[in-house]
Amino acid sequence: MDLWQLKIFTKVIETRSFSGAGRAVHLSQPTVSSHIKELEDHFGCRLVDRLSREAVPTAAGEILCDYAQRMLSLRDELEATIAGLHGKIRGRLAVGGSTIPGVYILPSLVGAFTARHPEVTISLSVGDTETVIEGVAGGRLDLGVVGARTADRRVRQTPLVDDRLCLVVPAGHPWAEASEVSLEALMAEPFIIREPGSGTLQSIRERLGQAGADPDGLRVSAEMGSTQAVIQGIKSGLGVSILSCVAVADALAAGSVATVAIRGLSMERRFYLTRHRRRTPSPQAAAFIDFLKETGGSDDG
Repeated sequence: MDLWQLKIFTKVIETRSFSGAGRAVHLSQPTVSSHIKELEDHFGCRLVDRLSREAVPTAAGEILCDYAQRMLSLRDELEATIAGLHGKIRGRLAVGGSTIPGVYILPSLVGAFTARHPEVTISLSVGDTETVIEGVAGGRLDLGVVGARTADRRVRQTPLVDDRLCLVVPAGHPWAEASEVSLEALMAEPFIIREPGSGTLQSIRERLGQAGADPDGLRVSAEMGSTQAVIQGIKSGLGVSILSCVAVADALAAGSVATVAIRGLSMERRFYLTRHRRRTPSPQAAAFIDFLKETGGSDDG
């Protein structure tokens, strides 16, 4: 067993395909199969099940994949740290973003950072807040930016960027021309929510609770797995929702939705830089954190 075989194995699991893994590492499918067979012989058990057209990890394969990803990440961290001793910032950086920062904020920052440090390769993954936090806590992500605080003691969070939430309604809705609506009216209106792991949903529940309203009292008309799906639902008249203002800027400019204030409800929130509590940042991670501070975020160390 060697790190190269482990990399091939993780690619098989990531792509759920032997041929897909082969394309990722520039090997033929038979060669990939041979490496997986050697790993299975080494551990004395099957690691991958071939179900229909997909390669699916067995229970042992899932364990190996988790360890392999951490070992490969540690190798990358070692190489980057040694390079950092010579003043070079290079290597791979795995960054996670919850939906709003991952889609609307981080891509431009990643582009600007890699223009400054062309030897750094950033992998940006987008998921809900819970997924990103778990990725940081589990060592699969070097850092994350999410829209809610967590009680997970494996990570530490510091405020990074301010955000504002908006009540969003379809154009033509009776509230579209209103300056504000009451909290009581909101609670009676069909409402589209995000999935349970969403930072936006957590923020909504927190703010309703602070205003003395029961979050479970919302008249939920649908649950959507992405901000864009919620926007489409609003446009279709399925209900109203509370979303990040930056996420609805295009729809607002196009006139397909409108935003309204909610009387007595705070709509400010923050995005948080999330890092592993005990993990020392690699040189490229430290450089990216410094870059985020330069561009308006903050980190108290």
